[in-house]
This record gives sequence, C-alpha cells and structure tokens, in this order.
Amino acid sequence: MTEANTLFLRLEGPLQAWGDTSKFVIRRTMDAPTKSGVLGLVCCAMGLSRQAVRERLPELNGLAMGVRIDRQGTRWWDYHTVGAGIGMTTASGGLKTGAKGTLITRREYLCDASFLVALQGEPALIAELAAAMRNPKWTIYLGRKSCPMSRPPLEHHPGDYPDLLSALTAVDWRPRLKGDTQTEAVDCLLDWVATPEEPEAPFDAEIWYDVPLTFEPPSHRPRFVIRRQIQVGEKGALKVAEKPAQNYTPRPPRARADYRNSEYRKMREERLDRDHHLCVLCKSPATTVHHFTYRHAGGDERLDELRSLCRLCHDAVTMIEYGQGMGMDRINPEEERWRDQIIEKRAKIIAFRSLETQTRRRKLAAEEVE
Repeated sequence: MTEANTLFLRLEGPLQAWGDTSKFVIRRTMDAPTKSGVLGLVCCAMGLSRQAVRERLPELNGLAMGVRIDRQGTRWWDYHTVGAGIGMTTASGGLKTGAKGTLITRREYLCDASFLVALQGEPALIAELAAAMRNPKWTIYLGRKSCPMSRPPLEHHPGDYPDLLSALTAVDWRPRLKGDTQTEAVDCLLDWVATPEEPEAPFDAEIWYDVPLTFEPPSHRPRFVIRRQIQVGEKGALKVAEKPAQNYTPRPPRARADYRNSEYRKMREERLDRDHHLCVLCKSPATTVHHFTYRHAGGDERLDELRSLCRLCHDAVTMIEYGQGMGMDRINPEEERWRDQIIEKRAKIIAFRSLETQTRRRKLAAEEVE
C-alpha cells in the first residue's frame, strides 16, 4: 500500500485571520491561509513552543503547500484588546505607579470562509503531522485565538498525489448548506518551485512573505505563489480549468493611491502649494496630502479631492477611517463634524507614542510624533 504524501486540512469557521505584513494598531488579513499560519497551527497540535520549533522549521518549511478557496468569506473589522502592561499616564504626563493600561488595535477577519489546505512532503513527516492533528496537544485555531474551527480539520483522509493541484482536485467541492447555489469555479494558491523546465517564476506569480524563519521573534522570508482555477462540475466534481490565467478573476482591490504616479505627484505639489504647505487642520507644516475620496485615485486625482495634512493629523484621520470601515469616500478634515474626533485621536496617538519612547520619562510634543 502506497504511503500518503499529502495531508489535507479543512479550515473553516465563523472568523479567520491570516496576518499580512501590517503590524501594531491596524492589522489586516490575507485572502487565504498563510504558510506561517498553517505551520503555526500544526506546531500547536504537536505541542511545540515558539522557541522549541526552531529545530523543526527547516523540515516543516520544506513542505509544499496549496490552498483551495472554497468560500472566500467576507472581510470583517473588529477591535482587539491586549493587556500590554503599558503604564498609564497622569494628566501631567507622568506615569501612575503600578497602573497598567490596555492596548486597543483594529483587526481584520475573514467571516464565514472555507479553505482546503494540502501539505505535501515525505510520508513519515505527513504521518507525524496527521497523528498530531488527530490528537492535538494544544488548542488549534484559525490564525488567532479568537477564531475556533467549525468543522473537523481532518475530515479528508491523507493520500498520495503527484502534485498539489492533483491533490486539491481529488477532493470534491460541496456547498455549505443543502440547497445552496453551486459555484462554477474555485481558485487555488500553490507554492511555486523552480524546475529545469521552468527555472523562472511565471509573470503572474505573487510574492508572499510568510515562510517562517522564527516564530519568536517573528521573522519571515518570501515565497512565490501562483493562482490556478479549478472548475466545479456536477455533484462537486472538480477539474483543472483549461486556461486558468485568463479565467482567474481577482477580488476587487482595496481603494488606494499610486504614490509613484507622476500625475499624482504633480497634483500633490499643487495641493500643498494651494494650502501654503500647512496642515488644513492644525496649521503645522504639511508633509503629506490626504485623499478624502478614492474615486479618481491612481493618477487621475482632482485638486479638490486632496487636502494637505501634517503626519500626525494624517495618522489620526486614517485610523478613524479604518476604524469605521470606510470604503471609497473617506474623511474631509476641513469638515467641522470630524474636528473633535480627529483632535481626540491625535491626543491618543501622542500619548501612546510617548509611552513607546525608550526613556518613558516625558510626554512627546505634537511635532515629535512622526
């Protein structure tokens, strides 16, 4: 009997979070499970601490990983509190003796998503991981401890397959509930590895910085990821799309500006000149401009869609926008209705970054917060 070289993990739950490179106050999630997140889940099942796993990481990183996006879910924001042990300040800017504060951050989640992960490697390692997942030593979760699983991770048996795409095609797709509309196709994210036939990554390869070098402190290196599409036939049977690159339809991108665009740079300078290089809110020297709508972002900006801001006011405005989950249209800092919220957020940023200074002996002035 052929030994299994592929482990399947069903990752489904009310919430999932697979961190990207964003840190600190605002933390986003990738569209699908990351290699670091999946290996972290496996290490929890094996009972390996962040320090103890160092010796096993080279072996675990050698596993090839593919992810089938059976249901991409909905992006969802929530706040998160951490008892960070940061001393609380008094009204005069000093530290209250023995008082501890709470760090509040914004976290992005994938709500109601479902993924099928395939890990391929040596049969002995696959058997070890399967045994650990059947009887995990520590609680496993979907990226963050607030994200429990709603389906058994090992509901699909390990098997032997020539490659990741063959493995992900072998497991039928099925709707979440009886009567749900069947999807026409699902996307897959596959590790790309150089071969003599294909020594260079294809033009459509993506770079994901999620291969863990250490978990404590967290450090990652990049890997190439390619997207392929699998067509869903009758009763959930799957087959590889004939023209995956042409058939792939990317998710709608987040609204964003192209700061390298020459037309945008010209408009930016014109806006700064119009505002006399002063922040429209606090009148400090302006170091940036703010889009209060992204309807023409990317090089076709209008002068009246931009406002000059100092870095502190820009950070405050951006945090309010993320906190309220704003989309295309954002905050115009000249509107009176936003003034009090921006001033309050500025004060919180100053207080928090003052505590981050190494000396922790004084409160920073507004112009020092960059």
